[in-house]
Amino acid sequence: MAAPTFMHCLLAICLLSCAAHAQLSADFYADCCPSLESIVRTEMIKAISRERRIAAKLLRVFFHDCFVQGCDGSVLLDAPGEKTAIPNNNSLLGYEVIDTIKASVEAACPGVVSCADILALTARDGTFLLGGPSWSVPLGRRDSRGGNQSLANDNLPAPDSNLTVLIELFGRQGLSPAEMTTLSGAHTIGFSQCLNFRDRIYNDANISPSFAALRRQTCPRVGGNTTLAPIDVQTPGAFDTDYYQNLLTRRGLFRSDQALFNGGSQDALVRQYSFNPALFRRDFAAAMIKMGNICPLTGDDGEIRANCHVANS
Repeated sequence: MAAPTFMHCLLAICLLSCAAHAQLSADFYADCCPSLESIVRTEMIKAISRERRIAAKLLRVFFHDCFVQGCDGSVLLDAPGEKTAIPNNNSLLGYEVIDTIKASVEAACPGVVSCADILALTARDGTFLLGGPSWSVPLGRRDSRGGNQSLANDNLPAPDSNLTVLIELFGRQGLSPAEMTTLSGAHTIGFSQCLNFRDRIYNDANISPSFAALRRQTCPRVGGNTTLAPIDVQTPGAFDTDYYQNLLTRRGLFRSDQALFNGGSQDALVRQYSFNPALFRRDFAAAMIKMGNICPLTGDDGEIRANCHVANS
């Protein structure tokens, strides 16, 4: 048998070091991949300089990953799987950035860092680079070997979900109604296709007439399904609290947005966030950490995928 190479020995030391943590921690890769966060941040700066919307895309991918069997990178697996679930098919985008970051990480720390952890870091960095808060990301997730398409269809909120449904779906993940309202603030940097809000802008009563008219200009009753519009009409490229201010004036793009301020239990929190950015930033960081802790695979569970698109052979 051939003698182990230096790289093999280094990899063995790294894996033992990481495995010793046994649970998520901010310093999980301190010994085995100390350059991880700087690699991810550098690649995210490049990606956002090419396309500012990539931050919103990857934040949404992370959300959709965590809501289906936990934050395990299952959404990154190629079809058949979660990518082709109704809420994700031809809708989730940005996978190529994860691939680029994974390649850079593998070059520095081969076989050590999971795709799930890379995704968690991109969500944080994208938020921060667009002016949002930062937070210490607990790390140490491992990748699942498979996804769950039916669970993706059942667990992910739809653009027309009402408040009762939203509270129930977030509650399944251990997230409170307040945390649901906080995490919905991620829509401050999102865009959506016409087909997701057409019915609202033509048929709903709880919508600003001028806002509905604006959106109808690029979203006709028939056709134009993939035409994009910003969810936050004021500052779609900045992570701020304008999303909540829009809800106060009935300019929520989705029914699920306006449901947060429509005479229900979340009205008071929406008002608070609309005039208290510091409170929103603090709560958003805390809610993202909590969401990132949904059922992670750790220890010997799962694997460290070599390719984020496929399970290891």
